[in-house]
Amino acid sequence: MQIANVIDFLQELAPEAYAEDFDNVGLLVGNKKNQVNGILITHDCLESIVDEAIEKKCNLIVSFHPIVFSGIKKFNGQDYVNRVLIKAIKNDIAIYATHTALDNVLNGVNSTICDKLGLINREILIPKKSFIRKLTTFVPKENANELRDRLFEVGAGNIGNYSNCSFSIEGSGTFKGNNNSNPVIGERGKLHIEKEIQIGITFEKHLESKILNILFTHHPYEEVAYEITTLENKYQNIGMGMVGELTSSIDEKEFLPFLKTNMNTDCIRHSNLLGKSIKKIAVLGGSGAFAIKAAKRAGADAFITADLKYHDFYQAEQSILLCDIGHYESEQYTKSLLYEYLTKKIANFAPALPASSIILSDLNTNPVNYF
Repeated sequence: MQIANVIDFLQELAPEAYAEDFDNVGLLVGNKKNQVNGILITHDCLESIVDEAIEKKCNLIVSFHPIVFSGIKKFNGQDYVNRVLIKAIKNDIAIYATHTALDNVLNGVNSTICDKLGLINREILIPKKSFIRKLTTFVPKENANELRDRLFEVGAGNIGNYSNCSFSIEGSGTFKGNNNSNPVIGERGKLHIEKEIQIGITFEKHLESKILNILFTHHPYEEVAYEITTLENKYQNIGMGMVGELTSSIDEKEFLPFLKTNMNTDCIRHSNLLGKSIKKIAVLGGSGAFAIKAAKRAGADAFITADLKYHDFYQAEQSILLCDIGHYESEQYTKSLLYEYLTKKIANFAPALPASSIILSDLNTNPVNYF
């Protein structure tokens, strides 16, 4: 099994196209054509993690956080990022990172927090905008089903809980050949009107090149008339954070120890208590101050996140309980999610690769300590 195969699995779980623009996800170090000897799964990729990969004979590290965020001009071991990269390259160890791609998927980081808290009736807190596009084209009636099927095969029509969705309008369309074309319908250089069907089909924007390739390959006309538009609809299956509900309300004074236990954190920084019960909860793993207003708009009684600054707590405005449980603590179960997912996938794909070759790092990479 090649590293490329593992990347394909990770793309199914959290496509790179789902990541935020500022992020740096995907294969950061290594050759995807190399054979996989072992996979080490971790939250952060540090020098100690590379040492662990060497010791356990793993030549692929799958990390939640990327070790590289911005450009590097010098490789001289001057900082921990440099040292990690040099050691990984020297030992032929590949590094792959998921980060905000996994943050933004429905069954990713924030879903795991919801699982730990037992939240039901879940929704994405901040759905992606302008992520869905629509292809509209005309095709002869006898070719419509085949074209639709080929588009479905590359992911078109799969939106939210719906799959293989498109609309068709039967009518008359036009096709005009040119002096150098040899269209399926009509003679060269003449205008013809034939019975056609208008097909409209939606797709996620990162699939556009595949969609167009299928359109041009399987459409019977040599000159294909089509239109692609961006929909303003929010995409409820992709986005930052989640909001859900406890099965029953809990007093806020009981909620804090409940949160501390279930999220296995040593410290919770929180805004003023409001003297009310907690039922609807918004969550966002990692730095989530930007989502406070969204949590309030969603009607959440509490918002669980990390890295809140002093003045961020003022935004509670006596309407929501803000809970900072720590950056690492909010994401700590992510590596287990990746481990369980890859173990199942690889067991079906490459049974010759023993389960013992997929290893969950036992190192705690949290840089923050509490006294």
